Amino acid sequence: MTDLGASPLGHATAWSDGHDPRLLFPVERAPLRAELGFAGAVPFRGVDRWNAYELSWLDAQGKPDIAIATFAVPAASPRIVESKSVKLYLTALNLVRFASREEVGEVIARDLAAATGTEIDVELTAPDAFARLPRAELDGHCLDGLEPEGAAEPPTSGMLEAGGEVVAETVFTRLFRSVCPVTGQPDYASVQVRYRGARIDRNRLFGYLLSYRRHPGFHEHCVEKIFADVWTRCRPETLAVYARFTRRGGIDINPFRTSGDDPAPSNVRTARQ
Repeated sequence: MTDLGASPLGHATAWSDGHDPRLLFPVERAPLRAELGFAGAVPFRGVDRWNAYELSWLDAQGKPDIAIATFAVPAASPRIVESKSVKLYLTALNLVRFASREEVGEVIARDLAAATGTEIDVELTAPDAFARLPRAELDGHCLDGLEPEGAAEPPTSGMLEAGGEVVAETVFTRLFRSVCPVTGQPDYASVQVRYRGARIDRNRLFGYLLSYRRHPGFHEHCVEKIFADVWTRCRPETLAVYARFTRRGGIDINPFRTSGDDPAPSNVRTARQ
């Protein structure tokens, strides 16, 4: 089990002004998945897509440059990386000279690969492309006008109910909130559930999602818990869970888990991101 007490979360920060991949703090996925009942293979695939908006470095002449960094961590990776450690790592690049923007991306990709245990592709969006970045809300039926039923804390699969006709539908909420498992700071997100199977009671699903309001969990783990609870309780034929979390420390994380081969949604920011 990863010792979260050793992470930079909740501690005074010693800022670095040089490239230092040791700042990245990996967290093993396996123990968190074991808590969900997944001791071996998991019934999903997916990706965690990160956007880092506060990336800056120096060019070969010492002039500052900036970009938005996007990278995807496969759900099959053995480790995630704690987000504050990524912020510290990226901030440490502020005074480092690089020969080109491509070199910046290559260095970040190499260091993230070492931390997560899997190959990572890093895309840098230059300032002249910022205005073309898309923005949209999640699609589907919004649950937010419903009265939640069965809401309790902590969230449990017993809050969910499904039965009757088989349907294929997509629902979402913008009212999701969880908390950091170390600091207790709030994390806000829009969460989408797409499934085919016996109809899930929307009011109870809404209550279940709202019950995360004081639930301590990393973004990735919250999405996997939602997937696990819906999968085991409602037994859909197919299921996908997607969340777009608002940014903290200049970074947003957007996990996607699916039981099928559908591709991850395109990386489109919501209004709150």
